Amino acid sequence: MKKKIRSFLINILLLISGAFLFALSNPGFIFPEGISFFAWFAYVPVFVLIYRTSLKIVWLYGFVYGVISYMLYVSWLVTFSPAGSLAIEIQYGLMLLAVFTCMKLCMMFFPKKGWIASFVIFCAYEYLKTVGFAGFSYGVTAYTQWKNLVLMQCAELAGVWPLSALVVFPSAWFSSVILGFTGSAVSENSGSVKIENAATERAENENAGRDAAVDGSGRVNDDRCVKSFLRSVRSHGISACVWFCFFSAAVLYGCFSRKNYSELPSVKVAAIQHNTDPWLSNDSDDYALDVNNLIDLSKKALSQDAGIKLVVWPETSVIPPVIKHYKLRPDRSRFNIVKNFLEFVEGQNSVFVVGNDHQDDIYEDDPDDYNSVLVFVPRKNTLPPNPEIYRKIRLVPFTENFPWPKQFPRLYEALLAGDTHLWSRGEEYTVFREAGLAFSTPVCFEDTFGETGRKMFNAGARALVNLSNDAWSKSLSCQNQHLAMARFRCIENRIPAVRSTASGQTCIIDPNGIIRVMAPPFEKTYVIGDIPVIPDDAPPTLYCRIGDLIGVAFALAAFCVLAAGIILYVLRRKFNFGL
Repeated sequence: MKKKIRSFLINILLLISGAFLFALSNPGFIFPEGISFFAWFAYVPVFVLIYRTSLKIVWLYGFVYGVISYMLYVSWLVTFSPAGSLAIEIQYGLMLLAVFTCMKLCMMFFPKKGWIASFVIFCAYEYLKTVGFAGFSYGVTAYTQWKNLVLMQCAELAGVWPLSALVVFPSAWFSSVILGFTGSAVSENSGSVKIENAATERAENENAGRDAAVDGSGRVNDDRCVKSFLRSVRSHGISACVWFCFFSAAVLYGCFSRKNYSELPSVKVAAIQHNTDPWLSNDSDDYALDVNNLIDLSKKALSQDAGIKLVVWPETSVIPPVIKHYKLRPDRSRFNIVKNFLEFVEGQNSVFVVGNDHQDDIYEDDPDDYNSVLVFVPRKNTLPPNPEIYRKIRLVPFTENFPWPKQFPRLYEALLAGDTHLWSRGEEYTVFREAGLAFSTPVCFEDTFGETGRKMFNAGARALVNLSNDAWSKSLSCQNQHLAMARFRCIENRIPAVRSTASGQTCIIDPNGIIRVMAPPFEKTYVIGDIPVIPDDAPPTLYCRIGDLIGVAFALAAFCVLAAGIILYVLRRKFNFGL
């Protein structure tokens, strides 16, 4: 009984330490920029825990680990939407339930090399959690290295997936070395699946390390303990050498792949940060105040530097649909907001990029609503308003989009009744050619996905102008998590980015992923800087050509590993093969 209690407490300790290491590796409420070093061994407790527990119970540990780790990681979501926070935690609890189960099966199907198979499963999970309607890039391991400029450079080759694998592998390796030394890997597995020959051999090999470390009197012999540990390390020597070669190649590539863009022509831009969540109120006076603040900040920026060609305002910074309220004038106060904004822009010499709640079919009773970006060129398309428009494509699940209103009508009605604004989905990755730039405008959540930036580059964009609103989170860690992902988009495509956010992190990033200038968070301010004009005929990076192929490869490899394991298990059971 004491042994079971002790074993259970060890498992709980592993689970909790694993969840905290995951959260601390990323920007969080304790360390706003995260401690990236922790990521290199953050999953050691996870791999050890899966080794120790039986197939009957490992799924429960996976669920609890998923809930706790994301509860810590997205703690900022609780203050905004407790229901949304709970949904994310349950979602990842269910996902990691399946991941832990698959990893456990791999460890049983492949007693000697199960840790490698489990590593493949985990890398596949990191990619698969970003795809589909509920895809969520927050928490991908590569983003923990957002301050490591050297390692980040390999993203231009195949996106973030090779870097994730590079960082996750040491956890799998160390856990196998530790378990090979202590012999604890099979301590609780004997009753789960009977793979007699291989399991026995595995147990004997692992117990040899423990037995060798104990002398005849039952006391631990330090010399033998060290020798046993070194023996376990040597047995994993080839895999360590392979990893070290990839790591060295990534470092060398990062040191020599960065390019000098100083000789290219540049365009001066200003990104405005008004430090307000525009959706906190439904009052026209508040909307007018926000627009007036943005106008005042823009005036200050333009008076500071007359060479500014492009001014960027945050996501939905102008709430009343501009075209609708200018043409139809259903509400006098909102028309005045739109008129004030348009008259200001018309009197400038810079192109304005503005987030707006836009409706295409303004004469219909129930028009489609888009989270949009409007591009105004003074004395060309401002008065009357006829801007170029981008309609957001990648919408935030459950808060911006719900694709199954007929299948789940009650849930759909609950979302409409709650604090959500469901948008229609855009269809085209618009490329704007103004102010001497060819740019696209990923809106907020969109620049957390590598595929979005890639599609924009391939459509002709040579700069990204991101409009975001993370002010609702009231959290520096949330804003840093978003910034961490945005930096990778520049490197993947080798193009610059301008980020205009409601409360942070407003900045300018060069094609090497270097933040050239950034506004302090939670202040009414702006940044001014130059971005290089990347030519239209600039060669695409390898990532632009192949996309998330490495992530797909991990997913296919995981399927093949599981399928092969099941086949081998059946053969062992049926024919008593010692495979």
